[in-house]
Amino acid sequence: MNPHLVLVHGAWHNADAFSALRELLAQRRIDSSVVELGSVAAEGEAIGDMYQDAERVRDAIDALDRPCYVLAHSYGGVPVSQGLEGATNVQGLIFLTAFVLGRGETLFEACGSQDPPWWLRSDDNTRVVPQDPSSIFYNTCDKETARLAEQSLRTQSLSSFTQPLTHCAWESIPSTYITCSLDNAIPLFAQEAMAQRTTTVHALETDHSPFLSDPQTLADIIATTMGAKNAD
Repeated sequence: MNPHLVLVHGAWHNADAFSALRELLAQRRIDSSVVELGSVAAEGEAIGDMYQDAERVRDAIDALDRPCYVLAHSYGGVPVSQGLEGATNVQGLIFLTAFVLGRGETLFEACGSQDPPWWLRSDDNTRVVPQDPSSIFYNTCDKETARLAEQSLRTQSLSSFTQPLTHCAWESIPSTYITCSLDNAIPLFAQEAMAQRTTTVHALETDHSPFLSDPQTLADIIATTMGAKNAD
């Protein structure tokens, strides 16, 4: 039996973004699940923070009765690193153009301690939404895929970007980094710098969202990383 794959989405996104990828993984005999993060919420809904996200990730892992790998996309790398230190059933972490931060570091500091030009803060300074997400997240997707993905985006809590890590799972769990060279959200040089903290590195020529723009190649990399058997 292949290990289970737990997927952790990034800021503003939700589980739906991984639908095409999960179908391709199932064809490779890899079953998967997605952790829905509470730091993402629609306007007017209650919203959580990074530490609460980390608890959700850890609860999902602790509930599994089998070995697993965890794939974190973008911001998802932060609660994964925070929450999974000492998780004995996690065989490996996969950081997909994700933030790989150390103890005491924050995502906001990793962005140079200033808002990227495409961040838009809410009037009460508690939430952030992305400006022109099709150009930032989905620039190598077809137009219809990008349009549908943009419609599903929600708000992100600002606190999730400013809270420092107090734990660091990648220090003790083998990890893989997947860079995306055409990413307009996290520059390639920043990805490559964070990838130096991981064990293995793979490269994709895609935008920030290869689970939409090139799910087939991404699924192949995941299957190889997991050592999946009976892959098609």
